[in-house]
Amino acid sequence: MTLIRSVYVFCSIVMSVLGYASKPPEDRELTTNCSNMSLRKVPEDLSPTTTTLDLSYNLLSQLQSSDFRSVSKLKVLILCHNRIQELDIKTFEFNRELRYLDLSYNRLKIVTWYSLAGLRHLDLSFNDFDSVPIHEEAGNMSHLEILGLSGAKIRKSDFQKIAHLHLNTVFLGLRSLFYYEEGSLPILNTTKLHIVLPMNTNFWVLLRDGIKTSKILEMTNIDGKSQFSTYETQQNLTLANSKTSILLLNKVDLLWDDLLLIFQFVWHTSVECFQVQHVTFGGKVYLDHNSFDYSNTAMRTIKLEHIQFRIFYIPQERVYLLFTKMDIENLTISDAQMPHMRFPNYPTRFKHLNFADNILTDDLFKQPIQLPHLKTLILKGNKLETLSLVSFFANNTSLKHLDLSQNLLQYENDENCFWPETLITMNLSSNKFADSVFRCLPRSIQILDLNNNKIQTVPKEIIHLKSLRELNLAFNFLTDLPGCSHFRKLSILNIEMNLILSPSLDFFQSCQEVKTLNAGRNPFRCTCELRDFIQLEKYSQGMMIGWSDSYICEYPLNLKGTRLKDVHLPELSCNTALLIVTIVVIMLVLGTAMAFCCLYFDLPWYLRMLGQWTQTLQRIRKTTQEQLKRNVQFYVFISYNKHDSTWVKYELIPNLEKEENLICLHEGNFDPGKSITENITNCIEKSCKSIFVLSPNFVQSEWCHYELYFAHQNLFHENSDYIIFILLEPIPLYCIPTRYPKLKALMEKKAYLEWPKDRRKCGLFWAKLRASINVNLLETREMCELQTFVELNEESQGSVISLIRTDCL
Repeated sequence: MTLIRSVYVFCSIVMSVLGYASKPPEDRELTTNCSNMSLRKVPEDLSPTTTTLDLSYNLLSQLQSSDFRSVSKLKVLILCHNRIQELDIKTFEFNRELRYLDLSYNRLKIVTWYSLAGLRHLDLSFNDFDSVPIHEEAGNMSHLEILGLSGAKIRKSDFQKIAHLHLNTVFLGLRSLFYYEEGSLPILNTTKLHIVLPMNTNFWVLLRDGIKTSKILEMTNIDGKSQFSTYETQQNLTLANSKTSILLLNKVDLLWDDLLLIFQFVWHTSVECFQVQHVTFGGKVYLDHNSFDYSNTAMRTIKLEHIQFRIFYIPQERVYLLFTKMDIENLTISDAQMPHMRFPNYPTRFKHLNFADNILTDDLFKQPIQLPHLKTLILKGNKLETLSLVSFFANNTSLKHLDLSQNLLQYENDENCFWPETLITMNLSSNKFADSVFRCLPRSIQILDLNNNKIQTVPKEIIHLKSLRELNLAFNFLTDLPGCSHFRKLSILNIEMNLILSPSLDFFQSCQEVKTLNAGRNPFRCTCELRDFIQLEKYSQGMMIGWSDSYICEYPLNLKGTRLKDVHLPELSCNTALLIVTIVVIMLVLGTAMAFCCLYFDLPWYLRMLGQWTQTLQRIRKTTQEQLKRNVQFYVFISYNKHDSTWVKYELIPNLEKEENLICLHEGNFDPGKSITENITNCIEKSCKSIFVLSPNFVQSEWCHYELYFAHQNLFHENSDYIIFILLEPIPLYCIPTRYPKLKALMEKKAYLEWPKDRRKCGLFWAKLRASINVNLLETREMCELQTFVELNEESQGSVISLIRTDCL
């Protein structure tokens, strides 16, 4: 008992009714699925809120009156495929909301009826009833719409009890049928009657009565030898007492002649649409199609689908012409392994022909066929090869819809095509068409399907398809979106699964009318060329089908797998003109800024100084310190402005130990064969000390600043005290240009000797100056004399020092 309870607990409870979570508890609907769990009893712990209960495919053998008392809100109960033998419908008296009850495929033999007024669907088919289990109580179920029954015996009296009910469908699922009282079925008042016959059953009488019963009649399992021995009695079945307009025979296994008798029988009834599915027939063909009576019929449509043969030879004249001479509006013969089709030599009124999934070849169109009223032709799944032959055939029709998919069709450029002007829909998918197919298309076409072919591009030299609205080019080998110069009205384009890397601008310029585009699952190259395509979706408001999951980057590798909508391609990097303009503007701004800086900060001066300093540094690196010492010739180098030369000559020089020949001045010691900067560096290099006479005039001299700059770099001396500054006149800091930061720093630190205005203090000034110089005059003089002697011998000319008047600028 514990095990049984555990099984009950583990019944899967699926809460799947609309809005379960949002409804109040009392309105929630619960579906409990306990199917296929080998249950032998109905679970006891069912939720009171259960509205749908599935107990199918279990081992239930009986139902108790208390099994469903707790589920008062039950609406759907499925008990099919169990072992129930007896049923008391009063078991469901507490389930007043029950609408659907399925007890099919059980072992029911006895049913005790009880009126369930709200029941709409009751299925008792495929059970073991000796006779049809209908009681007077069943007649009280006024809401019943679908009723499934079974029984080995069918009598008129059984159906008379429910003759007043207006049923939508009656389903007779018969496991066996030993007796049928003719005229029983017409008693039923139903729109559709579906009869599933047991094997080897005389179907003729049921077919005849079924046609008198309902508008739609379906019969399944038609087999065995024909027992309709008195074939002439069919003449008693006139159009006046037949009701069926749609007849469907499913799973038919007959001799060909028996099948032909069925067609002849049905031909003279009220049936307008006759459909035969899953047909197997064989045997020799004895009846001639010429004996078929084509007169007096309401037939408009015949469909034969999924046909197999037990014989290998079929006389085409007897079989194919049988159907084409029927001269009806719609004929379908599909999946019949049919290699050919014959038509009569006179015009027929076929409007719809469907020969799909056969083995038809081009021979079909090599005979004259007169189908002036044909609107729809379906030939998919055959072995057709030449498109031009199809066009010649279609040109003699009023064809509107043509399906040639899943064939072997090709088109050669030298073939002529003639299509009717009425053709608006063509399906040419799954063939072997190349680019040339666009030269064999009807001008009037509106919907064209060319998916799964071998098309690489849409040629520009094609006819203008002015009416084309929908074009499917998926699963081809296109590398670009087609332009619409030849398809001005194109509004729907499918080009998914091709080889498109970057769509060209021609598409965006010429396809302004396209409202729906499916270009997903292409190997997109996410570069600037794709930017317009990505922008198209942003401004088209849902134009792209499958966006954005189907639009993935394939190249470059760093973006592989990235969705197009997540790729950022800046306008600046993709617009060449904008990029050039931006670069030019930036260069102009930078040029202007540099020019301003050059003018404001005297950048050329710094550049010249840098160049000279670099050259001097390279030269010094090649010279040892001993060589630099041997080059010293002067006691001191004096840098000053020409406006201060009077003070230098009459005050400074006389007080420097009276050794004028050891003092270097730019006026007498510059070499006229060298540049001014070279002379400056040479004087600094050959002097032990450098004296700078500072004044407002000095500040305004560029060359004086050159001298100060080179001296301050300390390139030629190891000591840091070789520079001496004399402030001749006060210099306001604001007068010093910004390009001379070292001079300004010097003035701020007051690291200089100031020339006194009081003459009485001059003695102290000269003492400080001589102390600052602190040079071994004797050593310097001897070195200078030795250098002078060597130079005199080499040059054989007067003095080594040339007195040149070179003024500081």
